[in-house]
Amino acid sequence: MSRRGLLGGAAALAAAVPGISVAFERDGNRKVMVFSGNQAVPVLDPHVRYDWSTRMIQQGVYDALLKYEGDPPVIKPWLAERHEVSDDGLTYTFHLVGNAKFHNGDPVDAEAVRFSFERGLKLNAGIAWMLKDFLKPEKITAVDARTVRFTLERAFSPFLSYVPWWYIVNPRQVMANQEGDDLGRKWMTENEAGSGPFKLRRFNANTLIHVDAVPDYWKGWPMPEAERLSGIIYRIIRESAPRKAALQRREADIITNLTPDDIDQMARLPGVAIENHKGSTTFGIKFNCQTGPTADINLRKAIAHAFDYESLLTIHNGAAALMTSPFPASMAGHIDVPGIPRKDLEKAREYLRQSGTPNGGIELEYVHVQGLEDPRRIGLALLDSLRALDIRVNIVGQPWTTMVSRGSKPDTSPAMMSIYVTPVGTDPDTVAYQYHRSSWGLYYGTSHYENAEVTRMIDEARGETDQAKRMALYAEIQRRIVADQPEIFGMVANRIWARRDYVQGFSFSPVRFTGEIDLYPLWVQG
Repeated sequence: MSRRGLLGGAAALAAAVPGISVAFERDGNRKVMVFSGNQAVPVLDPHVRYDWSTRMIQQGVYDALLKYEGDPPVIKPWLAERHEVSDDGLTYTFHLVGNAKFHNGDPVDAEAVRFSFERGLKLNAGIAWMLKDFLKPEKITAVDARTVRFTLERAFSPFLSYVPWWYIVNPRQVMANQEGDDLGRKWMTENEAGSGPFKLRRFNANTLIHVDAVPDYWKGWPMPEAERLSGIIYRIIRESAPRKAALQRREADIITNLTPDDIDQMARLPGVAIENHKGSTTFGIKFNCQTGPTADINLRKAIAHAFDYESLLTIHNGAAALMTSPFPASMAGHIDVPGIPRKDLEKAREYLRQSGTPNGGIELEYVHVQGLEDPRRIGLALLDSLRALDIRVNIVGQPWTTMVSRGSKPDTSPAMMSIYVTPVGTDPDTVAYQYHRSSWGLYYGTSHYENAEVTRMIDEARGETDQAKRMALYAEIQRRIVADQPEIFGMVANRIWARRDYVQGFSFSPVRFTGEIDLYPLWVQG
């Protein structure tokens, strides 16, 4: 289905009938909504990879036992209609709904749940970090067709907070497409085996993903049947200006990744509505703590004290708040860490004198996502700030996939990388774990930060069932991380989208990633 052809027909109609304007696509007698962002979806497999664009499509085509909804986020029953937890915190039993089915008609049963969690643990990628230290594949049991039981190795307080991101796949489809012993990994890169409200029609990782609504979705639809969409297209437009133009021309119905200036301009346009929400996504400039000049803690501290933090608020037109801890202020266990750096050139020069490059005279690479204007402008602020230390900054925009690949190893990770991190749940473990030694190789672990005592405390907090003791551990974890300066702790920016005012059902939840939206409740009015 070509938007150009459809829009051409609509334009002809508009010319013939005064007052009619071009809007959304149609597929038969139903509408197709177009959402546009800058980021590709290179791997659709829900057990291998996640970032904002990937998880948005994954949540459209897959279901989980539980689901996050709302602001503040609340965990709702989904494939599991209820669950119980044993008194010792080791056993979780989930009772499944009786009507859920995969897109090919197979029932979503306890064996599918058992297989999906086992697969995620065995592949040991993507989401595996959430549970692998506490759950072993052999300890997942399909008790009967509608009951699945998890027995943990030891108590793990955040368990339920991670369950919504373990999507359930159809074992019959996955294993029918297995190559060697890859558990269907190659096939699942560009195909789906889900039970979600949408099924995959077209997948082109770098340009367009088209999903069709499942008319008889087992959960039903939140809008009137006549208003249900035919499907949704995720259109990848790398640069901000053409995304903005697409919304203005109604070639897109919702867009993300716009600059604050663009948002201010578009808010004044008739027919455009702005979604502006206080989020929990932190922005930091991750240092390479293992190789190159930034392996020197004194240089990291010098840079952190030279940086102009007020520029972050200016760049976002005030729609942001400076971080006072590695944890966002909305996170349970957050404390304001005393002495977290702010601009102080005297301190910056003092730390520089203690570093291996006491007079500066070096060049450092700063990498940001190509096409994202805000982190590019932050790079310019960094460049300007470090002139006072005679440190040059080479600002490099790269595709997200390239950044993730480079950041996966200390030898290739740049000196400084801009990273947005959204907590994937409501438990502080979701933020603390990015500073654990096991996070090396993941996108939020590009600093390759290592502090054995911090890792030990994170492990202890994960298993601690006494909430007061847990929160005390997280307070100390935050203080120690700030003392080690693995990054410039930046800001938490508001989460902003622009949409045509005929788009209905938009729902914000701060546990979704930067540009991610929930596709399920969306519909078009008119």
